[in-house]
Amino acid sequence: MGDAAGVGPEIVMKALNHPEVYQQCRPFVIGDLGRLQQAGHIVRSDLRIEPISADQVAGLQPAYGVVHCVDLRLIPQDLPFGAVSPVAGDAAYQFLKVAADLAMCGHIQAICTAPLNKEALHAGGHHFPGHTELLAALTNAGEVSMMLITPKMRVIHVTTHIGLIDAIEKIDPALVERTITRGVVALQRAGVAAPRVGVCGINPHAGENGLFGRGEEAQKIVPAIASCQARGWNVEGPLPADTLFFRAQRGDFDLVVAMYHDQGHGPVKVLGLESGVNVTIGLPVVRTSVDHGTAFDIAGRGTADERSMLEALSQAVTLATVA
Repeated sequence: MGDAAGVGPEIVMKALNHPEVYQQCRPFVIGDLGRLQQAGHIVRSDLRIEPISADQVAGLQPAYGVVHCVDLRLIPQDLPFGAVSPVAGDAAYQFLKVAADLAMCGHIQAICTAPLNKEALHAGGHHFPGHTELLAALTNAGEVSMMLITPKMRVIHVTTHIGLIDAIEKIDPALVERTITRGVVALQRAGVAAPRVGVCGINPHAGENGLFGRGEEAQKIVPAIASCQARGWNVEGPLPADTLFFRAQRGDFDLVVAMYHDQGHGPVKVLGLESGVNVTIGLPVVRTSVDHGTAFDIAGRGTADERSMLEALSQAVTLATVA
């Protein structure tokens, strides 16, 4: 359910009001029943919410009109929408832990997450940069990558939730190669036999052959690309990011490798938050997420758009099927 003070409960209730979701999968919510009821009232939903235990999940049968909820009862009735709360931050962690445990035991085939708030998560005592790193820890996954998927492009990130100076320092040929590898393998498993991969540079114009920057492209990226090309993969770069994303949405590439958070997120979000999906690559379980935050500024108003959640659910079904 994500952070109870954000739009998560609302987009969950809106998404589960679409009958096609129940034709695709057997959805249920890990969260707080009372908060879902509040959200249902806010969005004027007629859906009925029924509690289930974690032990009942494996045998759950889909029923449109009923939202099944594993209710952890962690959210007080008077918790305000739209404000950072340590209680909501801790609850978001606990919701995800139950989901990870169920997935690792094989009782569920995929996790689809509503947004959490990083400040609230930290205030609740859980010091992770976000969902991606938290799930990696909960599933003992080691190194993972964030991939953003839209109808027009896929973008995988070499670094994510760290400052730009730290990101540039962290990037090295081995990390770039491992990231490309995770992306290529993920696409191959999804049915793209020979993915076309475009790799971003770090500096403007991808360094312009050393004119911009301090040789980061030659030192940190070129060796990784050469290694991947030696495997027979169709990998091109380092390329200027400003034109690479245009070419990718035109259809020239199946995957873009972004070097840092905003380099990849900016173009994807310009294409539309309602169509973007966040997928964690490298976990032992399938995990997708909406590609937006908790939106505290509109939380509790019933105006949040559920389309990214619907896309995330659809991607979760697809990835669970091919996993």
